[in-house]
Amino acid sequence: MRIVKQIPHDRFLIQIHQYNGKFILKIELSGFEQVFKIAETDLQDIDLIEKNLNSEFFSNCLTRFIAMREDWNQLINQK
Repeated sequence: MRIVKQIPHDRFLIQIHQYNGKFILKIELSGFEQVFKIAETDLQDIDLIEKNLNSEFFSNCLTRFIAMREDWNQLINQK
């Protein structure tokens, strides 16, 4: 898997990878990551990924990261 592009953001680490006929959008925050796989045939221009990232998408990502952390904390704090 190779990194094709890194997208600057003040909160998240955002990278686009290329692997096995897919572009992989990877978003990381505090040890957690979200991955979106897009077939190369479904995307004519890789820059469309960056162009279409917006505040609503990032807000939804943050909500999922919070839920992931809550799930993780519940899991490790079970007695």
